[in-house]
This record gives sequence, C-alpha cells and structure tokens, in this order.
Amino acid sequence: MEKVWLKNYDEGVRHEIDINTYKSIVEILDHSFTQYANKPAFHNMGKTLSYSELKEKSYEFGHYLQSHLGLKKGDRVALMMPNILQYPIALFGILQAGMVAVNVNPLYTARELEGQLIDSGAKAIVIFANSAHNLEKIIQKTQIKHTIVTGIGDLLGFPKSLVVNFAIKHIKKMVPHWDIPGAVTFTEALVKGDASSFKKESLTHEDTAFLQYTGGTTGVAKGAILTHGNIVANVLQAKEWITNFIDEGVEIIITPLPLYHIFSLTANCLIFSSMGALNVLITNPRDIPGFVKELKKWKFTAITGVNTLFNALINNDEFKKLDFSHLKVTLGGGMAVQRFVAEKWKEVTGRPLIEAYGLTETSPAACINPMTLKEYNGFIGLPIPSTELSIKDDAGNDLAFGEVGELCIRGPQVMKGYWNKPEETAKVMTSDGYFRTGDLGFMNEDGYVKIVDRKKDMILVSGFNVYPNEIEDVVAKHDKVLECAAVGVPDAKSGEVVKLFVVRKDENLTEEELKDYCRNNLTGYKVPKLYEFRTDLPKSNVGKILRKDLRTESASV
Repeated sequence: MEKVWLKNYDEGVRHEIDINTYKSIVEILDHSFTQYANKPAFHNMGKTLSYSELKEKSYEFGHYLQSHLGLKKGDRVALMMPNILQYPIALFGILQAGMVAVNVNPLYTARELEGQLIDSGAKAIVIFANSAHNLEKIIQKTQIKHTIVTGIGDLLGFPKSLVVNFAIKHIKKMVPHWDIPGAVTFTEALVKGDASSFKKESLTHEDTAFLQYTGGTTGVAKGAILTHGNIVANVLQAKEWITNFIDEGVEIIITPLPLYHIFSLTANCLIFSSMGALNVLITNPRDIPGFVKELKKWKFTAITGVNTLFNALINNDEFKKLDFSHLKVTLGGGMAVQRFVAEKWKEVTGRPLIEAYGLTETSPAACINPMTLKEYNGFIGLPIPSTELSIKDDAGNDLAFGEVGELCIRGPQVMKGYWNKPEETAKVMTSDGYFRTGDLGFMNEDGYVKIVDRKKDMILVSGFNVYPNEIEDVVAKHDKVLECAAVGVPDAKSGEVVKLFVVRKDENLTEEELKDYCRNNLTGYKVPKLYEFRTDLPKSNVGKILRKDLRTESASV
C-alpha cells in the first residue's frame, strides 16, 4: 500500500532518490560553500555570515579540534547551545573533521547533562556560558577533556559583542558563576585554528554523523545513531519534495526551533543550507513580542515550527499585521497540528500550514503533505521518495487501508540503531527492516496517513479507545481556550477516565461551560471527567506539550 500515493502526487517529484549523489554531509556543504559563496547563510541578532565566511570559520574550528585538541575521526563532540551563530560554525567544523556531533539541550539540569555525556562518551564540549555552571558540577564524572565556552554575543562584532555579553551576565544575571579549569573561549578557538591547514576527513554513508538523543518509544533516553548516509538521504528526499516550490539561493527561512533538535537541524540547517537559503536564527522564540519584532525585518519565504508556536503567533496582534506576501512554505511538525490552529494560520497569513511527520530515528522526515495543499486536511501527508510505510498490528501483520495500527517506516533515512543499546534497537525494528514508531494511525486508499495518537498516550475508557489528539483538537476550537492537553488517569469504575488541562484565553471560562461544550462535541465516553485550569502547560525544548509530565502529576495526587 506504500506506493499508492504515486498516482496522487506527482508534481514532477521523482519517486526514488539517488543516495549516491553525495557521499556525506560534507559534500553537501562543499556544494553550498562553492555555489553560494557570497550569499548570506545565517543571521542572528543583527550579524550575518555568508557561506564563504561560514566555510572559513568552520575550517578554523575543525582545525582547532584536530591540531590543538588532538581529536580524531569518530570522536564525539557535544554541542550545548541555543540558536546562535556559533552553532553552525561548530557543527560544520565537527562534521568536516569526521567527528560525531552530540546535540545537548542547553536547558538540561546537571543530572541530565551528566547522563548524556557519560552515555555518549564525548571527549569535548562546546557549551553556552549560561549552562557552564551545570557542567562544572559533573565534568569530573564524564570523559570530557576539553571545554569550549561561548557567550551569546561572541560573534556579533565589536562593540556589540561586549555590550550583549555584559548585559546578559551582569544586568540580566543569566550567567551563573562557573569555574572549569582549562576551559577556552569559542573566539579563542577560532583564532588558534588555521583554515588553510584544515584537513577534511574522507567519509562514507556508513560513518556516524550524529548521536541524536531521544526518549523514543520507551521513554528511556537513547542516542539514535544517524549516519552521513541517513542525513544525506533525508536531505535529498525533502529537497525532491519541495524543489518545485523553492528558488535556490534566494529563500529566507525563519528558524525558531533549536538547531540541536532533529526537526530544525535537518529541515532548516541542512536542507535549506543545501539550497543556498538564509537561516534567520531566533535565539529565544518564547519571547513572542521579540520574535515578532524580528520577523518585521524580513521578507521571509519559509518558516518551520510546532503547533504551540504557531498558536502563540496567531494570538499576537502584531503578528497579524506582518507582510506575508513573500511566504511560500509553512511547515509544521514535532507534534500534531490542530485543525483550529492550521485554519487560523491560513486566515491570518493567507498561506496553508503544511503538516509533516518524522522522528529522531528517521532523520526525521518520513511523510509530508503535498506543497500544493490549499487547506488543512488532518493528515500527516504522503510517504516521501524512497520511503515505505506499513500499518502493522501488535503481531507484526500488515493491516488493510483504514485500519488503525502502529505506523512503521522503512527507508534509507532510518537510523543505524541506538548507541550501545542493542536490546532497545531490537524492540523497535521488525524482522523485515521496518522501524516501529510507537504512533497509531491508518492509511487511506489514496496513500495519505493519519496519526490518531501515540500508542502510549491512548486512553482506555471502559474498553473504548480514546485518543487525546481528538479531544484536544475539539477543545482547542473553543474561543476561550488558549492551550489544552488530555491524559488518562486511573479510575476504579472504568479503568481510566479523561482528565483535561486547560490554559484559558479568557479568564471567564468556567468548568461547567467547558463541560457543556465537550458534551455537545464529543461522544459520552470521550468527554473529560476531570478538569484543571493552569497558567501554562509543561513543554519540551521545542514547545511540545508533555503529556507524560501531566500524567505523572495526576498519578501522584
């Protein structure tokens, strides 16, 4: 059934990619450095780097790793930064030196950082100064031998760099004191590096590019081994999908999601860089007024994000006043896009919100809706080129069109496995080479895939399956609701009942009003029995609402 979509979406898209187009991510970068040398590559806080400048600085950083730190091909280097110019420089230097990038969330606690550094065996780390105090607490327990610290303003040029770093540290008090013997600054590393002496490593599809950590389907943090071949495949797959809608060398993509997250890493940093686009890096997308102020400066043509981010933007009056005449592509992923948000986005911007689907383990893209889509359709799209999908039951049998089962993916973008966890890898890979996503869904006869929910999030009420996505989609349409989340909590009578968490847009919203609304729009067993109003909901680093945290809170009450 995975090939049915071909008759429905041609648009000049090849049905298969040639993964041998590039041997590695480095060859993709080489093409961009040459083809778009004088074009802007990355912008942040008023400073722009061209592709030629990015090449020079990444070579300097790569040489520093090789010659001054003595790191070798295959060594793991951790990156712990938000969206600042230092990130692409360090990342590209690491990859070109044949080393493995280990992306780390800069908001991690010392405990979380310790776990990831020990598991990955990273020998060096490039860390945001704001997070260095956490590294100090645990560095002796890890294999980290080299620490490179960077401030948010380091690459903004004199005197702005000094002003910004001073304000962040001494006025806003955002940099706790730290003391790590032997630590060097990022700018010092660039000065010591010699671009002309840098030697790129020879790489193949089998070489590891990233250890990308994820909770996966079991909730245990694991490093997905993503090879150069995995990422090359996904770049080619996605490029093939959007090629007729993008003009190389002229696009401006807004990048609010952190580059250390697989969605933004591949979609924005690598795919759009491969086409000579300018990435406008948003360091703090949670500051919506500041974010919108930055958007006003650009005739942006593309933007990626998650549902909660798009929801926040469409509820901002200044955002509604922006010029969207140049916008071509809005891509939503990372979590389910809600119909209300997608329809409101179209109303505000005049452009559709295209939903896509992927996971860390698939590099990430697996399904994308056609770029020709005019209205939100409730599906995650069609399998991208060279990707096979199967809907399987618990026994591994393929299900028919329309039947709900676990979405399984096979293709060149599927990870090599989990780092040092063969037993966890075995749990998610089928005997015929499919990756079990942990998402429940179905495929219709036209090849479109719909996710009904995460397998582990499904709520069982008196024997009936209840999917939180459906409840949230309905509740989000209430004009007094800003955000919501539904989880299952134990119940002696029915096994589980639905609990609804709501952030109000209008403080006059009452529980009784919400109950009546749910009764009028949901079948009886789906109607939430418990309601809790909150000022905010727990979210991941990219803004995905964390139902597991809400379940844990409810279970402990």
